[in-house]
Amino acid sequence: MSDRMEFGLDTFGDVTAGTDGQLLPQAKVIRNVVDEAVLADQLGIDFIGVGEHHRDDFAVSTPETVLAAIAARTERIKLGSAVTVLSSDDPIRVFQRFSTVDALSNGRAEVILGRGSFTESFPLFGFRLNDYETLFTEKLDLFAGLLKGGPVSWQGSTRPPLHDQRVYPPTESGSLRTWIGVGGSPESVVRAARYNLPLMLAIIGGDPKRFRPFVDLYYRAIDQLGGERQPIGVHSPGYVADTDEQAREELWPHYKKMHDRIGAERGWPPTTQTVFNSEADLGSLYVGSPETVARKIAATIKALGISRFQMKYSSGPLPHEKMMRSIELYGTKVVPMVRELIA
Repeated sequence: MSDRMEFGLDTFGDVTAGTDGQLLPQAKVIRNVVDEAVLADQLGIDFIGVGEHHRDDFAVSTPETVLAAIAARTERIKLGSAVTVLSSDDPIRVFQRFSTVDALSNGRAEVILGRGSFTESFPLFGFRLNDYETLFTEKLDLFAGLLKGGPVSWQGSTRPPLHDQRVYPPTESGSLRTWIGVGGSPESVVRAARYNLPLMLAIIGGDPKRFRPFVDLYYRAIDQLGGERQPIGVHSPGYVADTDEQAREELWPHYKKMHDRIGAERGWPPTTQTVFNSEADLGSLYVGSPETVARKIAATIKALGISRFQMKYSSGPLPHEKMMRSIELYGTKVVPMVRELIA
């Protein structure tokens, strides 16, 4: 486990507004995501994560294809998903796609496996929501088998059994860093420990310190199971501008659009500026000047003892140009400040 703190950026390829205020075509958004990742690489940011969705407000449905394009235009940044919805995919194909990205990037690929917070992929690929738990449990078990390299034998209820089957291409190094993305379930934390896989905590609201019991549970479970302690990361939304006022003013309308749209589908009331300010002041929204965001990230790192922080820099229709500026400030100012604060 590396002692060096890592800093990443995540995007879901949110469909953004162009200079005329109209939403851009999804194809243009995907090309912009590649440009955002190239900038992150040039700034020395450690990781870029691209999420998987199957909706009209997010442009990326196959993160690995986008990551392959990013791999060809970058030198050192690690490339991963944020997250890959394993429940509605084939673990063998997921492994093959990521081992291919790993080959194209000279060993920089990672995968973050999760259930995803949306369910559109289930009907799309012919899976039943009633099988939600079984699908994830069995597919993760098969994926964990693939990570060991060599022939795989596996049996379960979600697909025909495998007998000494080899899967190609293997990764060059013989390993593929695989995180388990967890939103708020202790069972998922223990499952990550059982497979001895790194843990990625998706903290998208409330005080990040409330996740400390999950960190403790994860390490306790790993120790009891006789595993080796693995890294823990945090994924949270954020936005950096030159001043606190500017950051909040620029982010708020786009944050509200995204929250109210998703909230309407889930029966939540529209979000308010009071809620937004409370999340920015005390919760898991890292919005403000470089100093403000750096102090907040440093506090989370110290409170949870994590070794990677990933800021989700996209937020609804927030324009590409504003995200590029946010990435620039994150890489040139926020990250160096956080390193000083936690030294």
